[in-house]
Formats: sequence, C-alpha cells, structure tokens
Amino acid sequence: MASIEYSLGSAKYLEQLFPPAKYANANLNFKNFEDVIVHYTKNSLAADGIAASKVEVELKEGIYKINIEGEAENEVLQKFSERHILVFSEGYAQKAIRGMELLKEMGVWNPMEGYHVNRNPADAESKWNLFPPLGLNIIGQKGMLLMHYPPWAVLQAGTFENAMTMQRWGRILNHAGVEEKDLGKYKTFIDINPIAAPGSGESEYPNDYFPIMMASGFFDGPADRDYIRSMLELFLNPPDLPEDSKYTLPLLICGSPLYDPQAPGWFKVAYKDMLPLDENGIPLVSVLQVGKFKIKPDSKRETPYLIGNHMIAAGVTGLCTNDPSQIPDMRQYEAQDLVAATFLQLYANNPNLDPYAAKEQACMRWYGNKYGEGAPQPPNENDAQTICALAQMDLFFDPTPSPHPKYTFEEAIKRCKEAIQKNNPCAENIKPANR
Repeated sequence: MASIEYSLGSAKYLEQLFPPAKYANANLNFKNFEDVIVHYTKNSLAADGIAASKVEVELKEGIYKINIEGEAENEVLQKFSERHILVFSEGYAQKAIRGMELLKEMGVWNPMEGYHVNRNPADAESKWNLFPPLGLNIIGQKGMLLMHYPPWAVLQAGTFENAMTMQRWGRILNHAGVEEKDLGKYKTFIDINPIAAPGSGESEYPNDYFPIMMASGFFDGPADRDYIRSMLELFLNPPDLPEDSKYTLPLLICGSPLYDPQAPGWFKVAYKDMLPLDENGIPLVSVLQVGKFKIKPDSKRETPYLIGNHMIAAGVTGLCTNDPSQIPDMRQYEAQDLVAATFLQLYANNPNLDPYAAKEQACMRWYGNKYGEGAPQPPNENDAQTICALAQMDLFFDPTPSPHPKYTFEEAIKRCKEAIQKNNPCAENIKPANR
C-alpha cells in the first residue's frame, strides 16, 4: 500500500476552477469543495488506471491538501501528484481565471443570466462556471482532443462519461481497435472555452455565446491568459513521454463544418501562418486534414494533428442521402470518425510516425484509398460491416429514459447482413423513415 500527501493549491484559485457543490446532482451528495475535489481526483486516478483505496481532501489555512492511498507504486503516485499540482497552477489552469475576469470586466460573462436558452429543463436558467479538464487523465493519456466547451449537464453529473458525445466516441474508438480498458486514454481533452454552460443552446446559432473570437480574445494571447496553448503544451507532453520523442502526443481538433466548428476555427485563427491555403489564399482546416505544428514558438517538439468532426455531429446531423461521398451522409461521417480514432491509435504504437503516413494508413483501412476521398470502401469485410453497424446505431435512437441507440452493435450487424444492398445502412429495407 502506497500513499502520498500534497498541497493542490490555494482555495482562492481552486474554488474558481472547481464548480460549487450546489450545482451537482443530488445523488452525488456533495456538501462542499472538499467533496468536489475528492470526486474529480478519484475520477482522474481511475482514468490513469491508478487503484486508490482512499482519497481525502482537507482545507488547511487556505490550502487544499490531498491524501491518496492505493495499490500503485510510490513512483506512480509521485508522478500523478506532481502533474496534478501543475495542472491547477498559475502557469496552466489558473490562466482561465484571467479570461473569466476580463469577460466580467467587459460585461459579457453569461449574457443570458436569468433566462432559459434551450428546452432542456435540467439546464434551467443560463449559468456559467469555469470548468477546466476535471476528472480526466493527468498522466496516462495517449492522445488529446481539442473541443469547444463543456455542457452544463457534465458539471451536474460530475463526469463526461455519461455524455452522449463521449459514449459515441468510446464506440468509435473501440471499433477502430482500441481495447476497452484503454478507451479513457483517448478521451482527454482541452476546451477552447473552458466554461460549463447549457448545451444545445449556447453553442449553435442563433445562440452562439461562445464564438471563435471569444477563445482567441480571452483564453489565448499574452502569457497571463494563454490558457489554451499552455494546457495543450502540458497535456500533450505527459511525464512518461520519452525524452527523445520527435513529437508530442497527437492532437485531434474536433468540429464538423455542420456542427460545432469553433475548435477548428480557433486553430485556424491561432495558426494561420502554418496552415495550407486554398486557391483564394484562405487558410484551411478541412476534416481529415493533417499536419504538424509547434504549440508555442519555443516548444521543444512538434505536434502531429488531424482535423476531425465533433464526435456527436453524426448523431445530430447525419442522414441517409444519395451521396455517401459527402457529409451529412452517415456513411461518410462514420468513416471520417473511424479514421480520426485510428490516427490516434497509430501513434500509440509508433510515436514518431509522420502524420501524413498515419492518415494514409487510416484512410486505406476505412476508405480503400490513402486520401479519404469518395464513398468509403473498406477492403476488409469486417470494417465494411463496422461502418454499416455504427451508422445504424447513429440513425436510430430511443429517447427514453435518456437518448441512446435503439440497436446494440450486434443487432446492427445483423440488420446490415439483412440489407438489400449488403453493408449499406441506407438500404431501403433498413434505413430510417425520417432520416
């Protein structure tokens, strides 16, 4: 049995970075910030595969102190504690506080306060709260996701795991070949706007209160508020990354042209000087585009990246159309998302792989060509079945007790085998009537 005790940081800052207990669902039984910090610390330990039998948090003289006991080796707990402290330090997560202060100074923090902004009764009136990566990997991540903002429901539930976005991403990862036990290592993300707020109402027009320039203006910029770049630099260089690594961990930049495009939009603004240009001189951030870049000018390593869809875009906007070579056709969505998952997985096996080579390998598997062009035509029969089955799961949803796929993967495979056109999720006898 190993144990470690450390000071996570000052209450002055941590109580702005962790959500108040009152916002959590009643079943979590949070009474104070100590309970909240215990909960998210346990989640991070679990994500990193560290078996902790006890996690205690105590506020002493304005400092939150953590005590962990578990089956892990002392060295592992030491790495975890050092990185845990760093995440919430002045040089990293605390930079989000400066962005929040500026938003408040300018009178644009939660502009719809006191009013509903969507039809979800659980979200109630609009509330905002800083929400950096809480309960995610601290040291064990295998890749990183760049996303838009965390929905309020995640803050209430105290976990991202129950969110439809992460449920679907887990399925995609699993069927791309990531083992069940490793799925959490590919779900670690940074939001360009680290603010929990009502979902499905503050991310899309006409209620886009988190536009691209909000991230650029308040969570990027001078050293005191370059939150996004600092957090990327930290999380993409975990403590076990070999010193001689050519690259950082790979980064998946998530945002479909048809749904939640703000993360790629921020990336385009921030790194326009190194992006390819179209025939009109416009910097490109197209889905399945790859490359490498330095997060900061003085970064030690380059970061391989791929532009992908938002993970729930297929479920929200995917359809059966007459053109499977373009989104919103569900077949195209599934293939693109499987390429993104495969891209991350390839780096776990070969950390120094060139990003263009990684894309070619992934696209050959799911499209049958190295560019990811046209309708997906996987050479392998099982992969063709996978695209069909995942499309069926995303095309058919049951709304109660909470939205979930109508069919299991096994049931969807059976339907694909029964299709008039084999492995076509949009075949007349198995496609949905309304999509």
